[in-house]
Amino acid sequence: MSAQNSAGIQTLLDAEREAQKIVQRAREYRTKRVKEARDEAKKEIDAYKKSKDDEFKKFESEHTSGNKKAEEDANKDAEQKIKEIRAAGKKGQDAVVKDLLNAVFDVKPVVPERIEAPK
Repeated sequence: MSAQNSAGIQTLLDAEREAQKIVQRAREYRTKRVKEARDEAKKEIDAYKKSKDDEFKKFESEHTSGNKKAEEDANKDAEQKIKEIRAAGKKGQDAVVKDLLNAVFDVKPVVPERIEAPK
């Protein structure tokens, strides 16, 4: 009976070792599969992000072109106004300088009126 018990115990130990190997392989497979799933998800996220970035750049380029045109038009108008102002300044520059010099050199002193203090 002792030989049978010993053989039975050995069979149980062998079965337990085999079960441990199976469990270990399952854990390794699960870990590997989780890692693969994480990598796949990262690739999908990156692809989605790239598509949204491209979509945004396209939208931005379509909608900023009108702003650039308006900005260019405003700059042209501003330059034209600046030219007109400079031309007007040059046109009347001599007269303004002459009037200023006359005002400075032709001093006409005026005696202020005397104000009496109330009693």
